[in-house]
Amino acid sequence: MSVARVSAKGWVVIPAEYRHKYGIEAGDQVHIVDYGGVLAIVPLLSDPVEQACGLLKGPVSLTEALLAERRAEREREDAR
Repeated sequence: MSVARVSAKGWVVIPAEYRHKYGIEAGDQVHIVDYGGVLAIVPLLSDPVEQACGLLKGPVSLTEALLAERRAEREREDAR
């Protein structure tokens, strides 16, 4: 965990390891988010739709899982 000091003007320097890790460069914008007692610095996405694509992707397609469940239900109903 890194520690940063706030200047008299309210400036905070983001440590280099985090700037590199999150691709933050000079001139980039960030959000300052208040999570009820915790401040977070969140990089502003240049293309939120493109950068978020696949973010929530899991190991199994939810569409495929739903279709498989529907097929199983039909088979159970047909077996009656």
